Amino acid sequence: MPRGKATGKPPGNTARQLLFSEALRQQKHPPVKDPKDPPPHSHTTTGNMEESPQGASMDRILQEISAVGRKLEGMDSAMMALTAEARSMRLEIAGFQSQISGLDQRVATVETQVASWTDSGQELMHLRSKLTDLEDRSRRNNIRLMGLPEGMEGTDLTSFLRDTLPKLTDTTFDPPVEFERVHRLGPKKQDGKGCPRSIIACLLRHGQARQLLQTARAQGPLKLGTTEIRLSGDYSKKTVDRRRAFLSLRPRLCHLDVKFGLFEPARMWITKNGDSRTFFDPEDLRTFLDKLQEQAHPMETNTLPLQDIRAGVTRPTHGAYQSNVGLRRGERSDDVGRISSIKPALTAPHGSPRLPLATASHQRWA
Repeated sequence: MPRGKATGKPPGNTARQLLFSEALRQQKHPPVKDPKDPPPHSHTTTGNMEESPQGASMDRILQEISAVGRKLEGMDSAMMALTAEARSMRLEIAGFQSQISGLDQRVATVETQVASWTDSGQELMHLRSKLTDLEDRSRRNNIRLMGLPEGMEGTDLTSFLRDTLPKLTDTTFDPPVEFERVHRLGPKKQDGKGCPRSIIACLLRHGQARQLLQTARAQGPLKLGTTEIRLSGDYSKKTVDRRRAFLSLRPRLCHLDVKFGLFEPARMWITKNGDSRTFFDPEDLRTFLDKLQEQAHPMETNTLPLQDIRAGVTRPTHGAYQSNVGLRRGERSDDVGRISSIKPALTAPHGSPRLPLATASHQRWA
């Protein structure tokens, strides 16, 4: 049987009663609203349920925009500080530019002065060389006698030399030797000890002075009784320094088997393997010898020969040739215009070449 007929009541009436009673109850006792529940309009329709996430996203966007605005305000203050700092830096750079321009002007002025000083220095060097040449030319008639004991000449030094020099050099002069002036160098020593002072004699004729020097050079050490007398030319201090610098290179020239000769006033002539050269500056000769030694002995250091005690040759100090054999204090070598072809003959225990005995200062260059 149908259910409606069993109960005696239509099914729709029961549903209506339940709905009606529920509505009355809600009106008398409304439900407590939970804060977590969505708003009432959110569950009325499907369209309203979709509006809640959009509102939340808009709130977040507004919050982010506010945060960005606050950051921009901070950046504005930072930009203002940077602008002020850049302005101050611009002022400092402008000051630097003005200082640099002033320095440029000063540097240009200094360069102009240095250029003028360079020209003046070159002119001064030229004048010095001319002055040295003039001084050497003014001394061309002078000869220097070394080793003559004090007092041997008596009271008249000029007459003594006029009679002694022809005998000393075994030379006849026609006309006889005449002197413009003769004197000893330096003050006389009170105690009379030490080396005798050198004598400077200015001859009247230049040819006779050259003849005396050439004869003395060819004969070797001159003897006046038991006294050894040495003759040499007279030069300016600068020329003497150049000659000493050239003579200090003699051990290296002999070590490299180079023929050489020192000519007046101060120029060194050398020959190596048929190649002849003339040097006026000792530094140029030193550089040439360095290159020559590098070519001959690439692995050999730039050293000079070892000591030769028998020859009296001491080890050079700072490139200087030092030998005291046969020389007195204040004397200098007069090996002028001689060409040396001496070869190192002795050998050290370790194979290092030594200078032969003939290279001592008391020997003449052959």
